[in-house]
Amino acid sequence: MFYSFHGKCPRVDPTAFVSASAELIGDVTVGPRCYIGPGAVIRGDAAEIILEEEVAVEDGVIIHAGGADKRCLLSRRVTIGHGAIVHARYLGPEASIGMGAVLSLGCAIGAGSVVAESALVPQGKIIPPETLVAGVPARPLRELTDKDRTDWRETKDWYVRMAAQYLDPDNYHPVK
Repeated sequence: MFYSFHGKCPRVDPTAFVSASAELIGDVTVGPRCYIGPGAVIRGDAAEIILEEEVAVEDGVIIHAGGADKRCLLSRRVTIGHGAIVHARYLGPEASIGMGAVLSLGCAIGAGSVVAESALVPQGKIIPPETLVAGVPARPLRELTDKDRTDWRETKDWYVRMAAQYLDPDNYHPVK
């Protein structure tokens, strides 16, 4: 469902898939070939939220922004795992956020970085590019390897293909 808030309406590229059970509210932009899964909530009522191309937001994710940042930018090919909560101001290109992770207000995730499942990135924390972080609070574990990059690239490519498949009514439609 799409909802207007204070005259601002979600804008969704026609090549993006948004599940019928997802909610997009207010000042939200969804770019080309994005995938927004069932039960996701993207709430642009307090600040603008921008998803660049090929962003994957899995089932049950909550994205909300506000405070001093006034914008949340999810750069190209970001993947956000099931049930994650995102209050960050910036997720760099190719960043991956694990299932159940929490990104607090004003934090920023560097390009290509991976936030492990159930990690907590504290308010205002900046995660450098190409870094794996984990824990509560999240701490750097190591730099990413070539294998990490390849594995994550394959996951991102899979979601781009899934968005296209879900848009095809021969593949995805209500059952009577």
